[in-house]
Amino acid sequence: MRAMIGAIAYLAAAFVTDAQAAGIEGQWARGDGNAKVRIAPCGSAICATNTWIKPGTPSEKAGDKLVMTIKPSEEGVYSGEAFDPQRDLNYRITVKVDGDRMSTRGCVIAGLICRDVDWTRIR
Repeated sequence: MRAMIGAIAYLAAAFVTDAQAAGIEGQWARGDGNAKVRIAPCGSAICATNTWIKPGTPSEKAGDKLVMTIKPSEEGVYSGEAFDPQRDLNYRITVKVDGDRMSTRGCVIAGLICRDVDWTRIR
């Protein structure tokens, strides 16, 4: 279960439209140095796709994707739902973006189990 919760936080980030997403789209490095993701539109949703995973990192691989339906709740803060097709799991997610820094919080089981992850934009 812990690996599943980690997956949401490791992949997470989100936005609603291209205009709103301009600050979120792009390449991000996870704070622990074990992953990099590309955040971009995918159909009517937004996807965070693993582009690189540190060798030996369990339960993750390049190409894994998180599909998000997120709405802005205040400036720089987005919240909503995310779906992890690799694990067939749904999550509640909150994303906070402040320039080149981003934090994500993914929760399962009605918010009883959550994980926070920090990210830095790759330029």
